[in-house]
Amino acid sequence: MKRILVYLLAALVLSLQSCVDNKEQEVTLSAPDIYKISNLKASSFTADWTSVVNAQSYELNLATDENFSNLVAPYESVVTKDDFYTFEELANGQTFYLRVKAQLKEKTSTFSNSKSVTTLEADGVEPDTPLKDVATTFRVGMATIVNRLNGSHDEIYRREYNQISAEWEMKMNIMYPEQGRYDFTLADQLVEYAQNNGMEVHGHALIWHAATPSWVENFEGTDEEFSNMVEDYIKTTVTRYKGKVVSWDVVNEAIDDAGGNYRNTVFLERMGENYIQKCFEWAREADPDCLLFYNDYNLCWDKTKLNGVISKIVDNFQTNNVPLDGVGFQMHISYNGPSKSAIAENTKMITDKGLLMHFSELDVKINPDNDLTSSTEEREFAQKDKVREVVEVYNAIPESSKFALTIWGLKDNESWIPSVQGHDDWPLLYDKDFVIKKAHTGFLEGLQE
Repeated sequence: MKRILVYLLAALVLSLQSCVDNKEQEVTLSAPDIYKISNLKASSFTADWTSVVNAQSYELNLATDENFSNLVAPYESVVTKDDFYTFEELANGQTFYLRVKAQLKEKTSTFSNSKSVTTLEADGVEPDTPLKDVATTFRVGMATIVNRLNGSHDEIYRREYNQISAEWEMKMNIMYPEQGRYDFTLADQLVEYAQNNGMEVHGHALIWHAATPSWVENFEGTDEEFSNMVEDYIKTTVTRYKGKVVSWDVVNEAIDDAGGNYRNTVFLERMGENYIQKCFEWAREADPDCLLFYNDYNLCWDKTKLNGVISKIVDNFQTNNVPLDGVGFQMHISYNGPSKSAIAENTKMITDKGLLMHFSELDVKINPDNDLTSSTEEREFAQKDKVREVVEVYNAIPESSKFALTIWGLKDNESWIPSVQGHDDWPLLYDKDFVIKKAHTGFLEGLQE
C-alpha cells in the first residue's frame, strides 16, 4: 500500500510539472517600454522600463550606434530582475542607445523601443544639443522681443528654435496705438528676422483684453462702429502678414477662471458673445491658409475652465463651421504641479476634437511659494523632471495634432514671472548668463524615444 502511494505521489508531481511546463510554453511575453531616463550625469544615467507580466528577468544592451553593432563593455548583455538599471563609468558627452527585452527561462520577448541618451560633457555641464534638431515632428518656439534679436540671444535663437512669437510687439496696443493709425514697425522687424533666419512666426495675439489700447476701451462710437473697427484691425493685420505669419492666436484668454464663462471685456460688452466667432471669421477671410488658434492659461489642469473653452468655443465653432485650427495651452506651471497625468488628460480632451495642440507659453516656476532666496539643485532637478514630463506628453499626442511647443523666454532674468509674482524665480531653460540649465536637458530627455 505504501509503495502504491509513493507511485501516485510521483505521478502527481510529474503531472503538475508537466502542467507548469505547458503553461510556460503558452506564455507570450510583451516587449518592455523604456519610459524614463533620469539621474543623467557625465558618466552615468538610470533607465526605467515598464514591468512585463510573467517576466522573471530583463536583458539590456547598450551601444554607441542605433543598430547595436557597437556594444559597450561591460553592458553588452546585462541581466537584471528589476525594472530599472543604472549605467556607470560611461564616456562623457557621448550618445548611447539602449534596448531591453523580457525573459522567462528560455523564452524572451522582442526588444523594447530603442532609447538614445547623451551623457553630459562633464559633471555639472549640460549637453548643448539643439532642441529643434531632436524635435523632428513639431516646431520648437521661443517668445522674444525685438531688442533681443542680436548678440548671444540671436546665436541661441538660430541654434535652438525654428519658430518665434512676439512677446509684446504683435498685440493690439502696439500695432494699433491710436484710432486710424497703425504702427507695424516692431512687428515688421521681428517677422523680417524670422524670414532671414529660416524661422516661422506664430502671431501672438490679435485680441487680448490686457493689451487693448485705451482708445478702444473708451471707444466713443456705436456698437456697430466698434465692430467695424475690430474687423478692419484684424483684416488689416492678418493681410499684412499673409504668407509670412503661419499662425495666429486670434483671441487670447476670453474665458474667465471662476466658472468657465465669457470674461467680461470691452469686446464682449460692445459686440456680444459671438465676438470671438466674428474675430476668427475675419482672420480666415484675410488669410485662408493661416492656422487660427484660441489661447488660454490653466487649461492643462483646470477642468472647469477647459470645459468652458470646449463648450463655448470648440464645440460651438465646430457645430457652426467657424474656422478653428487649434488650441493653445499656455503651460505656465510649477515644479510641483500639475501632474503629468492631468496634463495628458486635458490635452487629450482637445486632440480628441481633431484640433492642433500648441503648448504655447512654457515656463516652470521653482519658487512659487517664495521659500527660496536662490535657486537650489534640488529644485532644478524637480524643474528638469517637470519639463521632461511636459515634453513627453506633447511628444506622445497624435502626429496629426502636433504643432509646436513654445518656451516663454530665453533666460531666467528676462521672465515675466518675478515681476508679477512679486519675488524671485528661475523658470526658464537658460540662466541669466546664457548657461544651459538642467531644464534644457529635461526637454531633450522628453524627446528621446
